[in-house]
Amino acid sequence: MLKQFSLVFFVLIACYVGVNVRESKHITKEFEVNAPASEVWELCRSLGLKNLVARKLKNVVQSVQVLKGDGGVGTVVKTTLVPGISSYTEKFTVIDDQKRVKVAQGLEGDCLAFGCSVLNLRLEIIEKSQNSSIIKYTVSYTVKKEFKAKDPKPTIQKLEATIQLSKEYLERNN
Repeated sequence: MLKQFSLVFFVLIACYVGVNVRESKHITKEFEVNAPASEVWELCRSLGLKNLVARKLKNVVQSVQVLKGDGGVGTVVKTTLVPGISSYTEKFTVIDDQKRVKVAQGLEGDCLAFGCSVLNLRLEIIEKSQNSSIIKYTVSYTVKKEFKAKDPKPTIQKLEATIQLSKEYLERNN
């Protein structure tokens, strides 16, 4: 009886997860950078990129605050945009130095404030050649049922400005 219950429970959970995965939407983009993947990863893997954004994008970003952690898994960062009205808080959930992959889960702000139930950012650094690499990002999000007609989407302009800034910074210093 317990085995049957366990099987039914497992099937229900698998169906639920499968439905949620199918309902997720994705935005993916790649940027080529004339810098070694190891240098790009070093900037992106912890708080280096956040600190660069805070220094260089003052017309877009009012502040970057580390609420918890030191840049590793579990770190929570709040980015407040100019003029200080909107903010976005995220938690680093995966930092894989072997695969050069970082995943951050949105906790509040952005489309979570107007209709999304899940927001994740996956950043991957791909080695193209010895002195060239690709920054690939994938934003995954799920829209709440009651907001599907409005079709809210994450704002990617800040993300793209951040990646463009990192590209320019790395290419200038390489």
